[in-house]
Amino acid sequence: MNLTQQQIQRYSRHIILDKVGGAGQQKLLESKVLIIGAGGLGSPAALFLAAAGVGTLGIVDGDKVDMTNLQRQVLHATADVGRDKVDSAVETIIAINPDVCIQPYKCLATAENIRQIIRDYDFVIDGTDNFASKFLINDACFFEKKAYSHAGVLAFDGQLMTVLPGQSTCYRCIFDAPPPPDSVPSCSQAGVLGVLPGVIGSLQATEAIKYVLGLGDLLTNSLLTYNALTMNFRRITVKRNKACSLCGDNPTVKELKDQQKPVCDIDEEK
Repeated sequence: MNLTQQQIQRYSRHIILDKVGGAGQQKLLESKVLIIGAGGLGSPAALFLAAAGVGTLGIVDGDKVDMTNLQRQVLHATADVGRDKVDSAVETIIAINPDVCIQPYKCLATAENIRQIIRDYDFVIDGTDNFASKFLINDACFFEKKAYSHAGVLAFDGQLMTVLPGQSTCYRCIFDAPPPPDSVPSCSQAGVLGVLPGVIGSLQATEAIKYVLGLGDLLTNSLLTYNALTMNFRRITVKRNKACSLCGDNPTVKELKDQQKPVCDIDEEK
């Protein structure tokens, strides 16, 4: 164990866990997790991963902080309105844990850049706000063989699943293509309970930590849904689709493609 005395004190509650210990904490400090989207889902995920001592956090976001973000995007404060989200996120994370090395990407994830961005990371968290980005992340992670956490929230409902490319059900196995424009209400139309992405984003961070440490059962081949009004969690088994256009027996998706971004299916970035 190559931890300093300060690190032993900081991470003591991890170290005393039989299934984590000093060796597990060392794994976390050596791990690299990428968060795409510094909004409602990315905020709690980044905060808890930083506090846990994940050694390198990549943050991808090309937007600026808006007043409407502050109801749920807890990486950002009132004084950050108008700033680039990535800059605000870096400042907040460093204040929480200076052990963390932060790699900022002040851009949107696109078909042109995403594979190069995700290539050096152990695990990817999808905190984006639209179907087009979710399909792009799913496809890129499949081609680069990167484990990732999908999640979405809208109004009072959230969902998440973990994908191990080539081993478990992927996003396209369930949803083959983005829905038609204007077929699903946006969050600016339907709203979102502010605490909801905090719940789901924290679960995404949990999946990332479990993956790094090799602990427990990941949410693979499962879609976990949550309703804040009823406080009901439901875990739905989802099987790999042999006809999946990406990971099926006869795939038709063989390269990345940027698609129109019709509406958000999680909290909006704007």
